[in-house]
Amino acid sequence: MKRYLPERYDETKSLFDAFDSLFKPLFFEETREMRTDISETENGYRLDIEMPGFKKNEISVSLDDGYLNVSGTKKSGGESGGAHGGRYLRKERSESFRRTFFVGDDVPEESIKAKYEDGVLCLTLPKSQPKQVRSHSIAIE
Repeated sequence: MKRYLPERYDETKSLFDAFDSLFKPLFFEETREMRTDISETENGYRLDIEMPGFKKNEISVSLDDGYLNVSGTKKSGGESGGAHGGRYLRKERSESFRRTFFVGDDVPEESIKAKYEDGVLCLTLPKSQPKQVRSHSIAIE
């Protein structure tokens, strides 16, 4: 939702923050982040990502060169009647989020599990196994 007035001066912020807010546009988009809780389990890691209001088919998870990409895109529109007795001429809303996590090159895609329930996307990833250092003796001639 758009915010119609810039933030007011807050005592916890510095004077420079108050000065910067004077130069914000009168109408600006309020950004929302995908809040994420990351916890370590015995066998791996668990990411709980808040994505309220999204449906399962509007969420995308991919693994590209060691980076786990999570995105969501939601669009609604139409020309139907209004909910408050009025009539919409045109109704459009869209939201999109994207977040990237580096998980390493050695995490196989098939080992990542995803579950979406009650507005929270839960991803489980295995811990990467440390590479075993092998030493070989080389004969000297």
